[in-house]
Amino acid sequence: MIRNRLAQVFAPLFLAPLFSGLALAEDDVQYEELVQLFQEFRVMTGVTAGDVDSIPVVSPDAIQAEALTLKLFQNRLRDIRWSEWPVSKQIDYHLIRAEMNGLEFRHRVTKPWFRDPGIYSDMVLFLGERIPHEPKYEDFLRIRKTITSIPDIYSQAIINLRDVENIPSDLADLAIRDLENGVVTFNRLTSALGQNEPKLAKEIEAAAKSNGELLAWLKEHRPSMIATAGIGRENYNWLLKNVYLFPYTWEELRTIVELEDNRVIAFQKLEENRNEDIPRIKPVQSQAEYKASVEAAIDDIMEFLHREEIFTMPDYLTPDGYFGSWHGFDRPWPDRHDYFFNFSHREPRMEEVHEMVGHHFDQLRAQNSTHPIRKGWRPYKISTARTEGFAFALEELLMHAGYLDQRTPRAREIAYEQAAFRTVRALSDIYMHDNQWSLEDAMTYSVANAPHGELLDDSAHLWFEMATTLRGVGHHMLMVVGKVQFMKLLRDRSQQLGHMFKLEVFMDEFFASGLIPIALIRWEMTGYRDEIDRLLME
Repeated sequence: MIRNRLAQVFAPLFLAPLFSGLALAEDDVQYEELVQLFQEFRVMTGVTAGDVDSIPVVSPDAIQAEALTLKLFQNRLRDIRWSEWPVSKQIDYHLIRAEMNGLEFRHRVTKPWFRDPGIYSDMVLFLGERIPHEPKYEDFLRIRKTITSIPDIYSQAIINLRDVENIPSDLADLAIRDLENGVVTFNRLTSALGQNEPKLAKEIEAAAKSNGELLAWLKEHRPSMIATAGIGRENYNWLLKNVYLFPYTWEELRTIVELEDNRVIAFQKLEENRNEDIPRIKPVQSQAEYKASVEAAIDDIMEFLHREEIFTMPDYLTPDGYFGSWHGFDRPWPDRHDYFFNFSHREPRMEEVHEMVGHHFDQLRAQNSTHPIRKGWRPYKISTARTEGFAFALEELLMHAGYLDQRTPRAREIAYEQAAFRTVRALSDIYMHDNQWSLEDAMTYSVANAPHGELLDDSAHLWFEMATTLRGVGHHMLMVVGKVQFMKLLRDRSQQLGHMFKLEVFMDEFFASGLIPIALIRWEMTGYRDEIDRLLME
């Protein structure tokens, strides 16, 4: 009798570790299933390629097959029991859920294969960006795969876009503009390479012919393209919650962006008043001067980061391989400069902090990550608030940390001028996708409200930025609100830790989370569940 009672008392003590171990083992198996599912999903979508060269000839049957396969992946994901996992693994689950939701949104709402001619004209847009001012034979070899694929893809495009009444007029106009620029690109290629390379000349000629045919077809049917480009508020809110993992609604975002717009313009005017007796900054006058100013800025920024210990600087975080086509060092000095050069030709540090410390260093960290799910980038703009928001935040926040202290006070004005153009773009994003503004309305608003807006009027830069946010829903909103989210996280973590808070430790933890939505980073770093709970509410 006593033996039975002892067994009843002590058996749970012996069995508890066994059951706990079994539960942990089951969780490990489930997590491995999640990783395997993620890898299979990435192969199915082709996201791993990540390059314009990977664009396939996409038929309606192939698109429908992808949509059906997506449902199978989503069913498999729902079968995984994740709710008792550690927070870090739960975050990995939600990242994959968001990615599948992003593809669902693409099939269910934006349908770019059938509604957005720009998905095809992007090919010549990217070609123009990737070809040097004076292209050589080896430059052509880098883009040859893209050029030779254009005829088949553009032939399929005309088939996919045949229901012309479903094509938004604004998206058609953007694609027509890109294809017209494509004519210039192909003429440049032919002039540089085609005369001495007859085989290459034929390939360029075939691509140029297809470009012209798609352009003519779009112009012919343009009057019938009457759909609206904005996705509407209900779809916008679904996208925010289920893909971007944003704990805000359209209405809340509008308020946040308007407040930021008010703030940066007010700060800009205060800086201008304080500096009215200080000479204005004279812009550089040549590519050589500009390159020298950028190189000096990068040296200063790197020295500042090492000295101030804002975050840990591993050996791989260097400017090596950083200089990109956006600097335009290989191009002739133009009569009219791109809009952003109005800022960087006076003071390049804000732009270099954004591009190098923000994007370049993020890319290097992503390349060095070994995490099976979080390494690399995320499609469907899931990472945009983190990557663009953080890079945008650096321009102003590092100014308060001191990186402009040795520069003329006029440099601070430029930081706020750049910020104000971004809030203008974010407001355009919000109102275009609510179908309150057309593309023309947004462009008019930008010219009227951006600093030095007269330089934007009908500029290539304005067309590019408006296309970015109209076709990539939420892009500029994500940049502005991502900055606000980062500042909120900085505030929350510092309040949580009190005198134990160290900026360098905070930044290192922030980077360690990967290029993921900031709401998830906040959950992982602070343990606060308010935002994730809101995202999971039905």
